[in-house]
Amino acid sequence: METTAGSGPISLQQPLRQAAGVVLTSPHSGRCYEPSFLAASRLDANAIRRSEDGFVDELFAAGPKLGLPLLAARFPRAYCDANREPWELDPTMFEDPLPDYVNHKSPRVQAGLGTLARIVGTGEPIYAGKLKFAEARARIETCWQPFHAALEEMIHQTLVGFGACLVVDCHSMPSQPARHAPRADVVLGDGHGTSCGAAWVDFIHRQLEAMGLRVERNEPYAGGYITRHYGRPHAGVEVLQLEISRGIYMNERSFTRSARFETTQTHMTQLLRAVVEASPNYGQLGAAAE
Repeated sequence: METTAGSGPISLQQPLRQAAGVVLTSPHSGRCYEPSFLAASRLDANAIRRSEDGFVDELFAAGPKLGLPLLAARFPRAYCDANREPWELDPTMFEDPLPDYVNHKSPRVQAGLGTLARIVGTGEPIYAGKLKFAEARARIETCWQPFHAALEEMIHQTLVGFGACLVVDCHSMPSQPARHAPRADVVLGDGHGTSCGAAWVDFIHRQLEAMGLRVERNEPYAGGYITRHYGRPHAGVEVLQLEISRGIYMNERSFTRSARFETTQTHMTQLLRAVVEASPNYGQLGAAAE
């Protein structure tokens, strides 16, 4: 865990030259915690981290070196969830009424996992008391909005440079899945075929299986807001959510990298290299800049 320093809510690593029409996002790996947030929580410093996609930004750290932009949230998911609509809020969490534009009926809100989550990933309530809506508005304006403004600009610039954009939305999942869910090392989510074309999904699936990883599709994770909102294959924007089992690279109890971390990181680097080389517009922006 880190406490927030004055370096902003997001990390955007841009390559000197973008190599392909591909961008990377990591909206849930943030681990910079506001002291005021920790003070308002009923959880200890370890339990509050149970929603983190631990170290996912590091697993894909080779992206910029390979010519791919990497956008990561520095703020933790428990504080503000960038993979939700901007105003998915649970009225029971607040002491004052919420505006009419708030979506308080979504399945994610009902599960306690709205833009401001009521619980951490293992189900424990986060807050000792109720919040004011002004707190939600401040977090959304200072965290959610900068993340999505940066993502929209990344997609726009990639479309301008390459004519198409693949967003690989990088996440991790508990190694002990929900009941009846398949035991997989990686789950690929394409919104059941709506957010990403079969060519990319099939290609990435094959690459991962060639590494010896067990791969499933859409169960139990078909994609969140980023997948649903930005995935528009008919407009040249494809989004694929990639969930990696935490059990293959970290200790889920101590929130530390395991002995297999470097192997998993190497696998993800190999995957990104293969995606870059397979991109139909590989090198197009670089060639245009010559």
